[in-house]
Amino acid sequence: MGTVANLLKDVPVPRMLPIEQTFDDTHIPVEEIPAVVRAEMERDKIKARFKPGMRVSITAGSRGINNIALIIKSIVDVLKDWGCDPFIVPAMGSHGGATPEGQAQMIAGYGVTEEAMGCPIISSMETVVCGYHELGGEVRMDKHAYESDAIVLVNRIKTHTAFRGPYESGLMKMMAIGLGKQPGAQIVHQEGFKEAHILIPRYGKVILHNSPVAFGMGIIENAYDQTMELHALDKDEIEEEEPKLLAHSRPYMPKLLFDSCDVLIVDKIGKDISGDGMDPNVTGRFAVPYASGGIDAQRVAVLDLTDGTHGNACGCGLADVTTRRLFEKMDFEATYPNTITNTVTGEMKIPMVMDTDKLAVQLCLKTCNYIDRANPRVIRIKDSNHVKHIMISEAMLEEAKNTPGITVLGEPEPMKFNDQDNFF
Repeated sequence: MGTVANLLKDVPVPRMLPIEQTFDDTHIPVEEIPAVVRAEMERDKIKARFKPGMRVSITAGSRGINNIALIIKSIVDVLKDWGCDPFIVPAMGSHGGATPEGQAQMIAGYGVTEEAMGCPIISSMETVVCGYHELGGEVRMDKHAYESDAIVLVNRIKTHTAFRGPYESGLMKMMAIGLGKQPGAQIVHQEGFKEAHILIPRYGKVILHNSPVAFGMGIIENAYDQTMELHALDKDEIEEEEPKLLAHSRPYMPKLLFDSCDVLIVDKIGKDISGDGMDPNVTGRFAVPYASGGIDAQRVAVLDLTDGTHGNACGCGLADVTTRRLFEKMDFEATYPNTITNTVTGEMKIPMVMDTDKLAVQLCLKTCNYIDRANPRVIRIKDSNHVKHIMISEAMLEEAKNTPGITVLGEPEPMKFNDQDNFF
C-alpha cells in the first residue's frame, strides 16, 4: 500500500440513500417536436424570408441539448418542403479541439450526421470579417454561413456559467462565439468575462445585422433536460425577445435542493454537459468571479469524463480531486484550445489524482474542515444535467424529509465499490 492510500485507508465513508428531486416536468412530447418546429417556422414573418432555391445554413453547437438532432432535422425538413437547399455548420467557437474534424465529430455524437439529417455538413474553421462594432473592432464569422442565402440559428437559451446579463447562453452568443469559430471566439474572450454581458451583444448584433440571419430557434429545457418550449424568433425579434426568454427559462434550470454539503461527488463531466464540464449553477464551482449560485460544497470530486466530450476535460480544474481514470482519458489537444481561446486557465488545472473512486471520496472527506466526521454531508450526482435521482448521505436524511420537492426512495446503505474500489 502506498503512502497516500495508507494515509486515507481509515477514513470512513458514509452510508448513502437515493432521493428524487421533483421539478416542473412540463415539456413537449418527443413525437410532437416536428409539428411544433413547423408551426413556429410557418409564422408569416419567418416564412416570408425564404424562397425556393436558397442555400440555408443551420447552426449546430457543442452542447448535448436533448432532442437536438430531431429539432435540426425538423428544420431541415421544413426548409426542403419550401424548396430550399439546407446545410449544417458546426458553430461552437474553439470546441472540438478547434479543428473541422473535431467539431464534426462532436455534433455527430449528438446524432447530427449527413445521413441522419439528409443534408450536407460543412465543417470549417475558415472565417470572414462581416463588419466592425461601434468601437472599431472587427467581427468574424463562419465563411460558409456568411456566404449562404440565409442562416438559421439553433441554440438552447439558459443561464450562463460565467457571467450575468440580458443575453447569456442563447442565440446572441451563438452568433458572437459559436459562428465566430476559434478566431472570433478568441477576439471576444480576450476582452474578459467581466465585460461579457456587454461583449456578447456588441459582437452578436454585428453578425445579426451584417449577415443573412433569418431567424433563431430558441430552445428552453426543464430541469429534467427535456424540451419544454421552442420559440422561432425572427431576425427582427431576437434583440428584444431573447432576454425575455432567458428570464423565463431561469426557474426551470436543474439544481440541487440543498444549500450546502461537505462533499459533492460528480460521476462525469464533459463539454456535452456544460461549457464548464459541469454547470457551476448546480455545483457552485465557478471559474470566474462574475457569476454565482449553486450549492456550497467544501470539496468536489469528479470521477470520469463523458464519451461525448471526446477527451476534453474542461472543468476538471474546478474540482478538488479526480481519478486516474479521468486523467488518463484527458486529451490535452482537445482540452487546451478552450483555455487558449477563452483565457480562463483555472478550468484546465489538474486536481489531486487518486487511483480509485473510493480514495477520491476519502481524500475529500479527510481534507474537509469543521465537519462532523462521523456523519459527513455528502451528495453524489450523475452529472450536472441529471439531478432528478441523486444520492445523499445518511446525515442529510432529516433535511431531505423536510425539504419540499424531495422524496426519499430508500434506506441508507454502504457505498458500493467493486474489487478495484470504484463505484459500480
